[in-house]
Order: sequence, then C-alpha cells, then structure tokens
Amino acid sequence: MRPRTTAALVAGRAARLASRLRGGGSALPGLVAEKIDPAVLRHTLGSLPRGVVVVSGTNGKTTTTKMLVALLRAHGWRVFTNPTGSNFTRGVISSLLGEVRLSGRLDADVAVVELDEAHALHFAAQVPPTHALLLNVARDQLDRFAEIDHTARLLTQLGEQTTTGVVLNADDSFISRVRGQLRPGVEVRWFGVDPSIADRLPELQEADVRFEGADERPQMGDHDGLLLPDDDGRALTVRFPGGVDVGPVTLRQRGLAAMINATAATTTARQLLGDEFSADVAARALADVNPPFGRGEVIDVDESPLELVLVKNPAGFTVALGTYGTEPVDTMIAINDNYADGRDVSWLYDVSFESLRERGVALTSGVRGWDMALRLRYDGVEVAAVETDLDRALERFLADHRGRPTRIFCTYTAMMHLRRRLADRYGLARFGEDPTA
Repeated sequence: MRPRTTAALVAGRAARLASRLRGGGSALPGLVAEKIDPAVLRHTLGSLPRGVVVVSGTNGKTTTTKMLVALLRAHGWRVFTNPTGSNFTRGVISSLLGEVRLSGRLDADVAVVELDEAHALHFAAQVPPTHALLLNVARDQLDRFAEIDHTARLLTQLGEQTTTGVVLNADDSFISRVRGQLRPGVEVRWFGVDPSIADRLPELQEADVRFEGADERPQMGDHDGLLLPDDDGRALTVRFPGGVDVGPVTLRQRGLAAMINATAATTTARQLLGDEFSADVAARALADVNPPFGRGEVIDVDESPLELVLVKNPAGFTVALGTYGTEPVDTMIAINDNYADGRDVSWLYDVSFESLRERGVALTSGVRGWDMALRLRYDGVEVAAVETDLDRALERFLADHRGRPTRIFCTYTAMMHLRRRLADRYGLARFGEDPTA
C-alpha cells in the first residue's frame, strides 16, 4: 500500500468520526480522503476477486442497488456497497472508510456501487468496472445534465469503460443503443417488461425514450429477464425465456417502478452468479428487501403510518403520483433547490397533479414551498398552508394529522433533512446505519 493511500484512509477516518459527532453528511470524509490521494479508489477496490459493478441511470439507482446487493449476499457473496445513497465518488469513498483496513484490504468479493451518471465516469477513470447495470434515461437536474441526450452520452461512455458484462434496459431506446458502443467480447444481458404489459410503460417513461414500434425493441434471449406482474398488481415474476422463473414474489416496495428495478437487479445477479444462481434463493431475497431511506419507506409515527416518497424529476414524480396519489391520506410536499436536488425546479410544470385534487395538499414546504403551492393551484389542487422551514413544517404536519395515515413527497435534500428529524424523534436508523443495507 502506498503511504499516500494510507494517509488518505487515516485522514478520511478522522473526518468520518468528526462528521458523525457533529451529525454531518456522508460525503465529507470521502472528499478529505480523495484530496489526499485521488487514486484511493483504485488502490482499494481495484483488486476485488469478483470485480466491481456500477449501477447507474436517472431513476431507481438506490433501490436497484440495494436489491442487487441482497441477491448476491443471499447467495453467499461478500459485497461492499455504498448504502447511504450518496452516489458521488466521495460518497463511495466515505462508505469504504468504514470497512477498509489501513493496509487497503477490503473484506469483500465484489463491489456494487450506485453512481450518479456524471460521477460514474470519474469513478471508472480510477476503477474500470467489470460490470455495469444501466437503468434508464430521463430529464433530471437540467442545470447539471441539460437534456436527456447528454445523460445518454454519459451512460454510453460508462458502458464503453466496462470490461466484462453489461445489463441494459430493453425498453429504453437510449439505453438499448449502448450495445453498439461496447468493447468486443463484453457480454450483454437485457431486462424489460413482458410484452403483455408493454402498454403500461408510458407510466414510467418520457416520450423521448420510447420505441416507435414493438419491432424496434431488442430481441430477448434465454438469460434476459422479463417482468410479469401477477393479476393482483402486488406480486411479480421475473421470467427468463430459457425456462427459469423467479417468483411469484411480493416486494415490500410498491409500484411498477419497483418491480422493474427488481427485474434489473435479478438479471444482473444471474449474469454475475452464473451457475451459482438459485431462483428460490433470489425470490426469498427480493421479498425481504426493505425500501431504502425515503423511497416509499413507511415510518410508524405514533402508531400511524407516515410514508416518505422521494421525487426528483418529472418521470419520478409522475410515477409516485400514479402509485400513491389517489390514496386517502393527508399529504405534504417538500421541495428544495439545493445542488443535490437541482437548482432548476421548472420541471414541476411537466408533472400533472390532478390526482391530488380531491383531497388537496395539507402543507407545502422547503426552499421552494411557495413555488410548489403555486404549481398546485394551476392544477386546481387546494393547499391548506405553506411553511418553508422544514422543521416547523414537519412538527405542524405531524401535530395536525396525528392518528391519521400521512405521506410526504420530497426532493432529495428535503428527504434527508426530514428523515434525520424523524430518526432522532422515533429512534430510527440514520443514513449509513441501515441494518438491512
């Protein structure tokens, strides 16, 4: 181990301890370590015996990564991951600091890391991934990524850097094109929905990424995963045309998007595990995965359920409203415009909020709480109150709706802030301390 790398690990651990004592975020220790040794990732993750898997795409990274990690661990693999959802390289390093020895050795067979589309390339420059799972393309954080063509280019470049195997979304026209840019010999697997439910894809996708005709979709092979929901809308089966079915299994996270994430994770697990893959083990593992922080997570608040739902772009908010928006619960919406959320919140005008008309919204909050209230009024949704301070808003919302089911739709930094307050109040695990990660 290079002395510089050892120094980076020591300094990063010190920063990690200080950050935890102060209740700070998860990225600072990684930033400290990376400043001292920009190659710290290469010197720690680069020699894992079963390689490095990068999960990237606009929506579903955190959930899919958690599912994939659960699947591999259920098959006996030792997996390093970044469980907090901090998907920049410094977030990966921060997670690493809690597990790596000062010698640089990591007690893991494989790394499975979730990465932001842009930071995935920074990571790949240090540690070329052996495998990549590319989920989807949608408009997200327009001030950082511009339009989806740019995001697609970033994901294509990640595919180009991958050395062994890639799993692609067969239903996303931008992701499917990545196949033509891969290195010779890289194995390609596909995941997608069964043709019998293809008419539901518009629930999840913007028009830009859809195929004009069914014949344009890539042909699925024996080892490619197809999502087939059961008639009850809750259970799913991941079907491999070669004769392997995983399921039926009922996920703890609701909605079609979560089912597609499970299909992507299962397809990737089968590619990685090969003959070790067991459909029964996979089904049990998927059934046991709890929703990640804020992604449909249900919190017991004084014996009543509070559901936290992350929303960060038009496609994601539309899916969330389609999954949850018509249910009879009291609703709060918290919108921030910090860097991790995206400064430009004009995307809210690409979301239809008509499903909230009947019950209205009890409270809007966050830096853009007034903007959110105005947006809702344009769709005829009544807003009872606006409180931009998140702490005061949470206290008011919980007090006014005590004993009733509640839900908060929130952008990323608003979700993190509220989740920390709820953790302190109700003794929940904090970010980075998820016992199921």
